Amino acid sequence: MSKGTPPPQPQDREDPPGLDLERLREHLGRERPGMAGGPLRARLIEGGRSNLTYRVTDGTASWVVRRPPLGHVLATAHDMRREHRVISALHDTPVPVPETLLLCEDESVIGAPFYVMELVEGVPYRTAGQLAPLGPERTRAVVLSLVDTLVDLHAVDPEAVGLGDFGRPDGFLERQLRRWGKQLSASKNRDLPGIDELHEALGRALPASPAPAVVHGDYRLDNVLIGADDTLKAVLDWEMSTLGDPLTDLGLLVMYSSDLGLPESPVSTTSGAPGHPSPAELIERYAARSGRDTSALAWYTAFAWFKLAVILEGIHYRYTLGQTVGAGFDRIGELVPVFIDHGLTTLKEG
Repeated sequence: MSKGTPPPQPQDREDPPGLDLERLREHLGRERPGMAGGPLRARLIEGGRSNLTYRVTDGTASWVVRRPPLGHVLATAHDMRREHRVISALHDTPVPVPETLLLCEDESVIGAPFYVMELVEGVPYRTAGQLAPLGPERTRAVVLSLVDTLVDLHAVDPEAVGLGDFGRPDGFLERQLRRWGKQLSASKNRDLPGIDELHEALGRALPASPAPAVVHGDYRLDNVLIGADDTLKAVLDWEMSTLGDPLTDLGLLVMYSSDLGLPESPVSTTSGAPGHPSPAELIERYAARSGRDTSALAWYTAFAWFKLAVILEGIHYRYTLGQTVGAGFDRIGELVPVFIDHGLTTLKEG
């Protein structure tokens, strides 16, 4: 370590799981000469439950590296090229995203495709307890800014930013239901009462989609970074983005803003924070600012409960095989029935 170079943070490691730092440094030296000025250290950024995110530093500068999870990668769910493409395309729009620096699809470098992007400082608020110190007024402003940014995203012209072929909007909801049904089959290794009933009920009640837009696919408060001034600095985790029905994003946000009825949860939920807007207020703000009809949002919210049940079951499956890293995975499996029940209730009660 050269004189004057700040020491690495205590969490930084020379051998984080899933990231060969020496091979990464060699690749950066070939593709971006001068970018890394010394040996690399890194740490896994906790909170993600799918693709792995690392903060990497050479002791002076820092970046973020994204790669697929370790083992059991479901088809199309962990496509680094797609993530890199959509973030790059949105960089000059009103949607705040990090600048992309490098894409590598050569699996021989670290064992999987990956990309590197700028490090944006900010907080991904995950729980009501983390939001509470902001106080009611600041909490309300932060959550409403999440809705406003979603409206900005859905207002982007896909053709104008080079994303005209980023997805197939026709039949989007039908394909989503089929896709998540297949994902469930690929990861399910136990009996899950009610999940087939929910899947079939959603298929019988498909709404007519509005005009297509770029959708994030996993839009929630802990997938964005909030700065010290309470402004939204960056939208992260674009692994499920595509062209499709924008109300799927809103339904997901409403789901994450609903009370799970659990004392604690490893899944993001901030609804209990003082000042947090209600799901109804989020819907009203989105409708007023976007001009879209949200009368069928119960279906989209029920679909969000189903989708998250499938995702959590996939994470639980990888955990049982010892193929994932991070804290909280031992409790994921017990949440799946809760999400199924919420989905059935939302669809039945509207």
